[in-house]
Amino acid sequence: MELAEIDAVLFDMDGTLVDSDAAVERAWRRWAAEYAVAPAAALAIAHGRPADQTIRRLLPTLDDATVAVAAARQLALQYDDLSDVTATPGAHQVLAALARSGLPWAVVTSADARLAEARLGAAGIAAPVLVTVDDVSAGKPDPQGYLRAAALLGVSPARCLVVEDAEVGLEAGRAAGAMTAALKGLDGDLRLDDLTQLAQRLESTPAAP
Repeated sequence: MELAEIDAVLFDMDGTLVDSDAAVERAWRRWAAEYAVAPAAALAIAHGRPADQTIRRLLPTLDDATVAVAAARQLALQYDDLSDVTATPGAHQVLAALARSGLPWAVVTSADARLAEARLGAAGIAAPVLVTVDDVSAGKPDPQGYLRAAALLGVSPARCLVVEDAEVGLEAGRAAGAMTAALKGLDGDLRLDDLTQLAQRLESTPAAP
């Protein structure tokens, strides 16, 4: 895949730009204990999905109102747990490379706005465009978030690179018609060990005029 084909980069947040895996796992373990769910079952499907989707799969008999309360509780466990939240390796480098190249970028996350802003702030990242679960009617793997981000940037989704570390997010990127870059051994148009590799690819391309 040639990065010359890309007009914008759309990043997932947790596990992609922000290393929050430990905080996410702590919150789901606490939530699972409160709701009598096996922690391993929650952790197996929670990553990359909105909380309500995960809860519906774990507890399919709950009604909508109870799911909403359970999802709010899960998010509440995460809001103030920022002690070990940092930028992922290469995150600041890739954002600097994007600034140099003139390519716009956005963050598309299954977190709500409060949590997204808190975690990005802890990682020292200011997103020029942020699309959260609050901005869409269906979260990943639905493509709405990535389609909205592309529209806000004024770029065709087909000219966007979606960077993800979860299969559910890669599914959303593909459904949006975007090219994909996959972390953590997953399969995409571009496979990355970390964001340093993407930064190096961007740095080797000519800067925008």
